[in-house]
Amino acid sequence: MLALAVATALAGPAATPVSAGAAAATYYVDPTAGNDANAGTSTGAAWRTLGKVSGYAFQPGDVVRFKRGGSWSGTLTLARSGAAGSPITVDAYGSGALPLIGGTVTNCVTVSGSYWVINNIRASGCNWAGFEFHGHHNLVDSVQADNNVVGVSIVDTSHHNTVRWSRLVDNNKMVEGTNGDDDDSGAFGVLLNGDDNLISRNVISGSFAVSDDYGFDGAAVEIYNGDRNRIEYNTTSDNESFTELGHEQGATADDNVFAYNSVTSSKPQAAFLVTRGAGDGLGPVNGTIVDNNSVYLPTANSEGWVCYAGCSPQILRLRNNVIKVGGKTGYEDGAGADEDNGVYSGAVTQFTLGADSVLAEPRFTSATDLHLTSGSPAIGRGEYLGYAYDLDGDVLPTTGIDAGAYQH
Repeated sequence: MLALAVATALAGPAATPVSAGAAAATYYVDPTAGNDANAGTSTGAAWRTLGKVSGYAFQPGDVVRFKRGGSWSGTLTLARSGAAGSPITVDAYGSGALPLIGGTVTNCVTVSGSYWVINNIRASGCNWAGFEFHGHHNLVDSVQADNNVVGVSIVDTSHHNTVRWSRLVDNNKMVEGTNGDDDDSGAFGVLLNGDDNLISRNVISGSFAVSDDYGFDGAAVEIYNGDRNRIEYNTTSDNESFTELGHEQGATADDNVFAYNSVTSSKPQAAFLVTRGAGDGLGPVNGTIVDNNSVYLPTANSEGWVCYAGCSPQILRLRNNVIKVGGKTGYEDGAGADEDNGVYSGAVTQFTLGADSVLAEPRFTSATDLHLTSGSPAIGRGEYLGYAYDLDGDVLPTTGIDAGAYQH
């Protein structure tokens, strides 16, 4: 639940990836054959430890490569900064499994600097985050974060970061507060406390944990105090919820966009999106945009979207979504959300359908493959919203747009 995302204490435009600049020097790290007394500039003279890397004064354009198949226990701290067009890069070399960083430490990888590119690293088994970002204009590409409380944490001072093409799986630990006090926190694929970040093309699954306060909890992407983030083109499964939004008193969590995501989950209380108005202590959350998502949540207590405590069109706008649930397709109170061009199927519907929305079987390919089959009422139902591609990467037309994440 969002009350827990106050775990921030533990720790414009959409984000754009930084481009790789020319490398000033390349360094290698080998946990078995390396030696910190080496120059580090060749595979035969590699460094050995995280401490050596964490303490080194890297310059813009430098590259540090960790040996595939190797593992390191502790925290990798990246405190220097690259520059626009000349980031500092972390990557892998050799063959085999991704280099593994983790253990019983708070964060596996802490990035306090800016303009870093981090590729092909696995961060696993840490007590808080696999990757935690404090700087800005950092890019995470093709990493894996698993068995942490949070796969990727972007703190409130961090902005314009990109997390893409990565696997954030089974981040399934819960930080428990005092029993019954609404303060458990955890099981997040991504925790967004910062602004203007892009979360795109990731696989996020298994964000789910037992909670003393809520029974079960977790989210693929949790937004708390974060503004203008874009969460798009992700494939998610078996998370307790896809997203929940809120903010602490005096802060905001406004103008976030969720588009072209595939969401499936068989968890008992699965939900797609939960947001709130001014009547809730974590609201109001203004300006949330939800476009062209495909959702299938088969369990009896599942919920599509929920907009409560003073819902209004200024709180939530939905277009072109396809949502099939075993429970409640959607809920609104107050003036209600601005919803249209959607297809909904479920046991209960507690919102006013837009003029071009329908209650109908969406005809997904399967419970986990949310492509549309022939005859689906979602085909051609959408309106053009300016997106260039669907979740498959296929170019979208400007007319005949389908509802959901996949153009038929």
